[in-house]
Amino acid sequence: MPIKLPIYFDNAATTRCDPRVVEAMLPCFTERFGNPGSRNHRFGWEAEEAVDIARGQVADLIGASPKEIVFTSGSTEANNLAIKGAAEMYAKKPEGETGRGHIITAIHEHKAVIDPVKRLEKRGFDVTWLTPGADGLITAEMVSRAMREDTILCTIMWANNEIGTINEVPQIGKIVRAAGAVMHTDATQWVGKMPTNVTDDEIDLLSLSGHKIYGPKGVGALYVRRRKPRIRLVAQTEGGGQERGYRSGTLNVPGIVGLGMACELCGKEMDSERERLLKLRKKLETALAGSIEVTQVNGHAEKRLPHLTNISFGFVEGEGLMMAVKNIACSSGSACTSASLEPSYVLKALGVGDELAHSSLRLSLGRFNTEEEVDYAIDNIREAVEKLRLLSPLYDMHKEGIDISRIEWSTH
Repeated sequence: MPIKLPIYFDNAATTRCDPRVVEAMLPCFTERFGNPGSRNHRFGWEAEEAVDIARGQVADLIGASPKEIVFTSGSTEANNLAIKGAAEMYAKKPEGETGRGHIITAIHEHKAVIDPVKRLEKRGFDVTWLTPGADGLITAEMVSRAMREDTILCTIMWANNEIGTINEVPQIGKIVRAAGAVMHTDATQWVGKMPTNVTDDEIDLLSLSGHKIYGPKGVGALYVRRRKPRIRLVAQTEGGGQERGYRSGTLNVPGIVGLGMACELCGKEMDSERERLLKLRKKLETALAGSIEVTQVNGHAEKRLPHLTNISFGFVEGEGLMMAVKNIACSSGSACTSASLEPSYVLKALGVGDELAHSSLRLSLGRFNTEEEVDYAIDNIREAVEKLRLLSPLYDMHKEGIDISRIEWSTH
């Protein structure tokens, strides 16, 4: 089968919308276009019914009740509502005073968690920033040691978006909830790929996003526990009282319908998809790490998402590597700006050196990728690394047996 270039291996960033999702959404633009808040005519009733069906589809995927699903514009908004809303609701002292409450999170969370927590820190909340080990794992023991009497919230992502490491969220949730604090998880990379049951997994708040699971962009959801205990939040968007008052604004009916269908499809196809993608990921890793020296697969060896790998290639310049694999759409461990090239803060949190962090590729497979595409990527990346190393004097020194780490470089 001929391969269409470029190949898309950046599914952790966003996924292609499944045609079945698009098909479910289309009537909401032309035929069932009503506002679900319009409850005095058929157009509004039909839109409300469509939203209710989608709410049930999302709830079924994570083992929740439809009444516990709050629709948002995506995981970023869901994270902000969960973190700020819970912190403000359970704060110990008024704003402006210290000792407002203790929050636990990790230094390699997504920015959609880090930035809201930093904002709360400036407002008087005390924050413990957990540092992962070299495998990127946050364990229940780490959280247990960080717990205090005034801990009100713990927010730990279920699976890391750059390295795929799966944190001990159910075990962490058990500790946090037993202490009477609120457990939130950013499950953006987890939901739809791995089985989830918010009750069994001891979760109070969970964020998810449509475009990570073959649904549309601009729609997501926050699970908010209603029983044992009932979790309350301070609304972050006001002006209409939609979504139980937590998130005012006219509902994005086409997006919500698409999210619901995406969740239903994930529920039906998750097991077979997970097995297929894990096989492809292992083939990719084995071929690259097994045939290219000074190569490192980042993240936990076993506790890792089935579809995502992050590989560092020694003695390769990061920007050059991205240009050399231009027929493979993926992401680098480097964050490019117009002024500088900084290594990934996630990889640095794991203790990966700047040079390896600069020369990393995140390759994330998805529903529409094939084994032929993986074979092409293996050959393309291997060839690119070999060519770039021919230009590297450091690699020549490495081959001569010189320990580069012991060289003292002159600054003159």
